[in-house]
Amino acid sequence: MTVLNKLASSLNRRDEVPNQELAKQIAEKNDSKATKELVENLHNKNKNIQSDCIKVLYEIGEQKPALIAPYAKEFIALLNNKNNRLQWGAMTAINTITTENPKLVYAALPKIVAITDSGSVITRDHCVNILIKLCSVKQYAGNAFALLIEQLLNSPTNQLPMYAENAIPIINDKNKKLFIKTLSSRLDEIEKDTKRKRVEKVIKKFS
Repeated sequence: MTVLNKLASSLNRRDEVPNQELAKQIAEKNDSKATKELVENLHNKNKNIQSDCIKVLYEIGEQKPALIAPYAKEFIALLNNKNNRLQWGAMTAINTITTENPKLVYAALPKIVAITDSGSVITRDHCVNILIKLCSVKQYAGNAFALLIEQLLNSPTNQLPMYAENAIPIINDKNKKLFIKTLSSRLDEIEKDTKRKRVEKVIKKFS
Protein backbone atom coordinates (compact mmCIF):
# COMPACT_ATOMS: atom_id res chain seq x y z
CA MET A 1 0.00 0.00 0.00
CA THR A 2 1.41 3.34 -1.06
CA VAL A 3 1.72 6.03 1.59
CA LEU A 4 -0.36 8.35 -0.64
CA ASN A 5 -3.48 6.29 0.10
CA LYS A 6 -3.24 7.36 3.73
CA LEU A 7 -3.22 11.12 3.02
CA ALA A 8 -6.23 13.21 4.06
CA SER A 9 -7.20 14.10 0.48
CA SER A 10 -7.05 10.44 -0.59
CA LEU A 11 -9.43 9.62 2.26
CA ASN A 12 -11.74 12.49 1.26
CA ARG A 13 -11.07 14.16 4.60
CA ARG A 14 -10.96 17.95 4.97
CA ASP A 15 -9.24 17.87 8.37
CA GLU A 16 -5.56 17.28 9.09
CA VAL A 17 -5.93 14.33 11.49
CA PRO A 18 -5.03 11.60 8.93
CA ASN A 19 -1.87 13.53 7.98
CA GLN A 20 -0.88 13.97 11.63
CA GLU A 21 -1.47 10.30 12.37
CA LEU A 22 0.53 9.27 9.31
CA ALA A 23 3.44 11.49 10.35
CA LYS A 24 3.38 9.94 13.83
CA GLN A 25 3.47 6.40 12.36
CA ILE A 26 6.34 7.23 9.97
CA ALA A 27 8.36 8.92 12.75
CA GLU A 28 7.83 6.06 15.18
CA LYS A 29 8.83 3.45 12.60
CA ASN A 30 11.71 5.62 11.34
CA ASP A 31 10.30 4.86 7.88
CA SER A 32 12.75 6.38 5.40
CA LYS A 33 11.01 4.73 2.42
CA ALA A 34 7.69 6.43 3.19
CA THR A 35 9.51 9.72 3.79
CA LYS A 36 11.18 9.48 0.39
CA GLU A 37 7.83 8.80 -1.30
CA LEU A 38 6.34 11.90 0.33
CA VAL A 39 9.25 14.05 -0.89
CA GLU A 40 8.90 12.66 -4.42
CA ASN A 41 5.22 13.64 -4.44
CA LEU A 42 5.80 17.27 -3.50
CA HIS A 43 5.58 17.81 -7.27
CA ASN A 44 2.55 15.58 -7.82
CA LYS A 45 0.08 16.91 -10.42
CA ASN A 46 -2.59 16.94 -7.72
CA LYS A 47 -2.17 20.05 -5.54
CA ASN A 48 -4.04 18.43 -2.64
CA ILE A 49 -1.47 15.63 -2.59
CA GLN A 50 1.34 18.22 -2.68
CA SER A 51 -0.19 20.02 0.32
CA ASP A 52 -0.75 16.80 2.26
CA CYS A 53 2.81 15.63 1.59
CA ILE A 54 4.43 18.84 2.87
CA LYS A 55 2.15 18.76 5.94
CA VAL A 56 3.14 15.17 6.77
CA LEU A 57 6.82 15.95 6.17
CA TYR A 58 7.03 18.92 8.52
CA GLU A 59 5.00 17.02 11.12
CA ILE A 60 7.63 14.23 10.84
CA GLY A 61 10.28 16.93 11.22
CA GLU A 62 8.72 18.06 14.49
CA GLN A 63 9.00 14.53 15.87
CA LYS A 64 12.07 13.10 14.16
CA PRO A 65 14.03 15.80 12.27
CA ALA A 66 16.81 13.38 11.27
CA LEU A 67 14.31 11.56 9.04
CA ILE A 68 13.64 14.57 6.79
CA ALA A 69 17.03 16.32 7.19
CA PRO A 70 18.53 14.61 4.08
CA TYR A 71 15.94 16.49 1.99
CA ALA A 72 16.98 19.98 3.08
CA LYS A 73 17.86 20.96 -0.52
CA GLU A 74 14.41 19.91 -1.73
CA PHE A 75 12.73 22.07 0.92
CA ILE A 76 14.96 25.04 0.11
CA ALA A 77 14.09 24.67 -3.59
CA LEU A 78 10.37 24.70 -2.69
CA LEU A 79 10.67 28.20 -1.20
CA ASN A 80 10.33 29.58 -4.73
CA ASN A 81 7.13 27.66 -5.37
CA LYS A 82 4.13 29.76 -6.40
CA ASN A 83 1.89 27.57 -4.26
CA ASN A 84 1.84 29.48 -0.96
CA ARG A 85 0.98 26.32 0.99
CA LEU A 86 4.15 24.65 -0.28
CA GLN A 87 6.22 27.76 0.35
CA TRP A 88 5.36 28.20 4.01
CA GLY A 89 5.23 24.43 4.49
CA ALA A 90 8.81 24.21 3.21
CA MET A 91 9.88 27.00 5.59
CA THR A 92 8.24 25.05 8.43
CA ALA A 93 10.14 21.90 7.44
CA ILE A 94 13.44 23.83 7.22
CA ASN A 95 12.84 25.20 10.72
CA THR A 96 12.49 21.65 12.10
CA ILE A 97 15.83 20.55 10.61
CA THR A 98 17.97 23.65 11.23
CA THR A 99 19.84 22.13 14.15
CA GLU A 100 20.26 18.86 12.20
CA ASN A 101 21.77 20.54 9.14
CA PRO A 102 22.85 24.08 10.16
CA LYS A 103 25.52 24.39 7.45
CA LEU A 104 23.10 23.89 4.57
CA VAL A 105 20.40 26.08 6.13
CA TYR A 106 22.93 28.84 6.83
CA ALA A 107 24.10 28.73 3.20
CA ALA A 108 20.48 29.24 2.10
CA LEU A 109 19.86 32.27 4.38
CA PRO A 110 19.85 34.89 1.57
CA LYS A 111 17.03 32.98 -0.11
CA ILE A 112 15.21 32.26 3.17
CA VAL A 113 15.24 35.95 4.16
CA ALA A 114 14.24 37.16 0.66
CA ILE A 115 11.25 34.81 0.62
CA THR A 116 10.28 35.90 4.13
CA ASP A 117 10.14 39.58 3.18
CA SER A 118 7.37 38.86 0.68
CA GLY A 119 5.88 35.80 2.41
CA SER A 120 3.08 35.09 4.85
CA VAL A 121 3.09 35.54 8.63
CA ILE A 122 3.72 31.80 9.07
CA THR A 123 6.73 32.03 6.73
CA ARG A 124 8.14 34.89 8.82
CA ASP A 125 7.49 33.07 12.11
CA HIS A 126 9.54 30.10 10.96
CA CYS A 127 12.29 32.26 9.45
CA VAL A 128 12.73 34.02 12.81
CA ASN A 129 12.95 30.64 14.56
CA ILE A 130 15.52 29.47 12.00
CA LEU A 131 17.64 32.56 12.69
CA ILE A 132 17.36 32.05 16.47
CA LYS A 133 18.53 28.44 16.10
CA LEU A 134 21.48 29.51 13.94
CA CYS A 135 22.41 32.11 16.58
CA SER A 136 23.16 29.21 18.91
CA VAL A 137 25.75 27.80 16.47
CA LYS A 138 29.03 29.61 17.18
CA GLN A 139 30.33 29.99 13.61
CA TYR A 140 26.98 31.32 12.31
CA ALA A 141 25.92 33.42 15.30
CA GLY A 142 27.23 36.81 14.13
CA ASN A 143 25.51 36.94 10.76
CA ALA A 144 22.37 35.16 11.98
CA PHE A 145 21.98 37.67 14.83
CA ALA A 146 22.34 40.63 12.44
CA LEU A 147 19.57 39.16 10.28
CA LEU A 148 17.45 38.51 13.37
CA ILE A 149 17.78 42.17 14.38
CA GLU A 150 16.51 43.16 10.90
CA GLN A 151 13.48 40.94 11.41
CA LEU A 152 12.83 42.47 14.84
CA LEU A 153 13.04 45.96 13.35
CA ASN A 154 10.66 45.22 10.49
CA SER A 155 8.25 42.61 11.83
CA PRO A 156 4.58 43.39 12.45
CA THR A 157 4.05 44.64 16.01
CA ASN A 158 1.60 41.78 16.51
CA GLN A 159 4.40 39.23 16.14
CA LEU A 160 7.14 41.18 17.92
CA PRO A 161 6.46 40.00 21.51
CA MET A 162 6.63 36.34 20.46
CA TYR A 163 9.86 36.89 18.50
CA ALA A 164 11.43 38.76 21.43
CA GLU A 165 10.47 35.99 23.88
CA ASN A 166 11.69 33.23 21.55
CA ALA A 167 15.07 34.95 21.24
CA ILE A 168 15.70 35.02 25.02
CA PRO A 169 17.85 31.82 25.11
CA ILE A 170 20.41 33.21 22.62
CA ILE A 171 20.85 36.64 24.22
CA ASN A 172 24.20 37.11 25.96
CA ASP A 173 26.50 39.86 27.24
CA LYS A 174 27.86 40.39 23.74
CA ASN A 175 24.56 40.98 21.93
CA LYS A 176 22.12 42.13 24.62
CA LYS A 177 22.81 45.86 24.14
CA LEU A 178 21.73 45.79 20.48
CA PHE A 179 18.79 43.52 21.33
CA ILE A 180 17.50 45.93 24.00
CA LYS A 181 18.06 48.95 21.74
CA THR A 182 16.14 47.29 18.89
CA LEU A 183 13.15 46.32 21.04
CA SER A 184 13.08 49.71 22.80
CA SER A 185 12.98 51.51 19.44
CA ARG A 186 9.70 49.78 18.60
CA LEU A 187 7.79 50.20 21.86
CA ASP A 188 5.90 53.32 20.71
CA GLU A 189 4.58 51.45 17.67
CA ILE A 190 2.88 48.75 19.75
CA GLU A 191 -0.72 49.78 20.24
CA LYS A 192 -1.94 46.85 22.30
CA ASP A 193 -1.09 47.26 25.96
CA THR A 194 -0.67 43.53 26.62
CA LYS A 195 1.75 43.13 23.73
CA ARG A 196 3.80 46.19 24.71
CA LYS A 197 4.09 44.88 28.27
CA ARG A 198 5.42 41.54 26.98
CA VAL A 199 8.19 43.33 25.07
CA GLU A 200 8.94 45.55 28.08
CA LYS A 201 9.26 42.46 30.25
CA VAL A 202 11.89 41.02 27.84
CA ILE A 203 13.80 44.34 27.86
CA LYS A 204 13.70 44.44 31.67
CA LYS A 205 15.12 40.91 31.84
CA PHE A 206 18.36 42.07 30.19
CA SER A 207 18.56 45.64 31.51
